[in-house]
Amino acid sequence: MQRLAPPRILIPGLIAIAVFMTGDGFELTFLSKYLVVSLGFAAARASSVITAYGLMAALSGWASGVLAETFGVRRMMLIGAGLWITVHLLLLTVAIPSGSYPLVLAVYAVRGLAYPLFIYSFIVYITQKIPAATRASAMGWFWTAYSVGVGCLGSWIPARTVPAIGEYRTLWFSLAWTVTGALICLLLVARGEPRRRAQGLRDTLIELSAGVTILGRNRQVALTAVVRVICNLSLYGFPVMMPLYLTGTYGQGWFTMSQWMTVWGIQFAVTVFGNLFWGWVGDRFGWMRQMRWYGCWFCAAATLAFYYAPRVFGANLLALTGAAVLLGMGVTAFVPMGAVFPALAPKEQGAAISINNLASGLTTFAGPGLVTLLLPVVGVGGVCWAYAALYLAGSLITVWILPPQPGFDERGRRLPAAPDAPAEQAPTRVLIRAAA
Repeated sequence: MQRLAPPRILIPGLIAIAVFMTGDGFELTFLSKYLVVSLGFAAARASSVITAYGLMAALSGWASGVLAETFGVRRMMLIGAGLWITVHLLLLTVAIPSGSYPLVLAVYAVRGLAYPLFIYSFIVYITQKIPAATRASAMGWFWTAYSVGVGCLGSWIPARTVPAIGEYRTLWFSLAWTVTGALICLLLVARGEPRRRAQGLRDTLIELSAGVTILGRNRQVALTAVVRVICNLSLYGFPVMMPLYLTGTYGQGWFTMSQWMTVWGIQFAVTVFGNLFWGWVGDRFGWMRQMRWYGCWFCAAATLAFYYAPRVFGANLLALTGAAVLLGMGVTAFVPMGAVFPALAPKEQGAAISINNLASGLTTFAGPGLVTLLLPVVGVGGVCWAYAALYLAGSLITVWILPPQPGFDERGRRLPAAPDAPAEQAPTRVLIRAAA
């Protein structure tokens, strides 16, 4: 029964993350359309605003671990929350009322620095407080809290508030959630001591750069980083263009904004189950196999289904929901990534994990970035086909990624069980999976 509940010491932080990310996720499903319809931005400009946000989030996520280890976890979480609240107020009181594209772009991009400091710093807290043997399940609870916040509540609540009070007031309402999450962190999350004393800027930059140079030394880590960027393209690109496509600007107005936001929330609800399901499958049938055949192919099929379902079935909410379920199961099939990176560089696990964080941040930039580049040229259908082609390319790339996985040979084939293995060797598999 203990496995069914998160470690008690993590509960306040997990609640803080779920609540904070609910507020952070409010605009995810409607911001692009709001910028186009209410502020008069071109679709490419609206997409570039979110692309800039993703780039800054990638840089912040890459640096958050080192900063949390140097200055303390709770301190960096509170700095992230304070930055988010301050910049969001500037967005609402200055940037949006001005209607200025450069100002909205700059302010929203700066806000992208904030949420990674809040959530990724907590991963350092998990590594400090949770034994290696149970750390994988603790990370599962971390991602569950994230998905419940940014995806489920962050989509379903605006689906009700936007029709009632509009987008602008909904953005104000998001402050209630982020401030509450920050207060939970301040009052309930225990202080975590820095692993080392604050160091000079030069030393910190050297440590951060070490996480990038591994790309030149380890080809498989570099290939895995490419797949890591590919795997969530539609997850971050669709909220930019699908509101414009499904609700009328680039399509035929098949659905309302409320329906779109509800469907996207269902997709994230599926990821809560998918994270647990694919974690179990990957340990038993191979990490790379499920990413190659289910992650990449499910995502490719779901990406095209989002485009063609309304064109074939019209305003059929069930068909669109089916595409969302398929996408949710596809993106979660990549859950072994957290284990693959350190397995590929056992002597440089810190650097490998840093690349995982950087690649996961870059996908928040690349998804909207492709929309910005391609939407004016090839339209929504062309962007969806580009995503699908990249997913299939990712499936091919995985052929050359060969992480050592307990119980499998170097080609990912399951080895026969060894019934007479010594008892002291039994924990090996558990320990290696915990490195995820």
